[in-house]
Amino acid sequence: MSNPVIADWCDCRVWLLGASSGIGAALGSELLARGARVAVSARNAEALRQVAAGAGKALVLPCDATDEGSLQAAWAAVLAAWGGVDVAIYVAADYIPMRAWNLDMQPARRMIDINLVGAVAFAACVVPQLLRQKNGQIAFVASVAGYRGLPKSLIYGPTKAALINFAESLYLDLQPKGIGVRVINPGFVATPLTAGNDFAMPALLTPAAAARATIAGFAGGAFEIHFPKRFTCVMKLLAHLPYRLYFPLASRLTGARRGSP
Repeated sequence: MSNPVIADWCDCRVWLLGASSGIGAALGSELLARGARVAVSARNAEALRQVAAGAGKALVLPCDATDEGSLQAAWAAVLAAWGGVDVAIYVAADYIPMRAWNLDMQPARRMIDINLVGAVAFAACVVPQLLRQKNGQIAFVASVAGYRGLPKSLIYGPTKAALINFAESLYLDLQPKGIGVRVINPGFVATPLTAGNDFAMPALLTPAAAARATIAGFAGGAFEIHFPKRFTCVMKLLAHLPYRLYFPLASRLTGARRGSP
């Protein structure tokens, strides 16, 4: 069981939601440079225009991932322009470091809405069309933070864990029908979301490097694309430890006790 392989992106129809900055913007630029037809969506229309600047194969379709009507309107525009899609990638995300003693429902709910609910709404738009086409792929950018519970990831990590689980369930349903499903789990990437972190970020990647690693992943059939391997493989090992070993090790490695009230 594997996903369809994409080695040549020329004229491939790609919808990117969350393409105004970070990995999404870099991925849009890289795919356009490789000849893909790319529809870029996010709330920041001006940032999207900068991603698409000078690219004749780009569609700029501003929308809000947390507004189902806005999302459906952008999807309708994709279908009106292309009649279908080859790859749809959900990159939109929000991240606010949070510990148990500063749990705040307003930013917590926003992270849940963007990181998970928006991804489900995205799939609800795209999957029926992929089934009608009987081909195509859908992918979600999650995170290695979804592998296990981590300090300062009180809400972000659970939303990414849920997104990984959602993608796994989609894969089981759609792979037998010839539809590709991928989950993309980056380690640390230098984006506006991580810029405020006050801790060391091992194996930190640039958005451009993350975009290239994502595209390289599509050249294989694996369900999960994860990078950089020198970091993500360590996280995978930690994810298999029993709690009695994981909790003290994670606490020690991350300095979880620091900053407690």
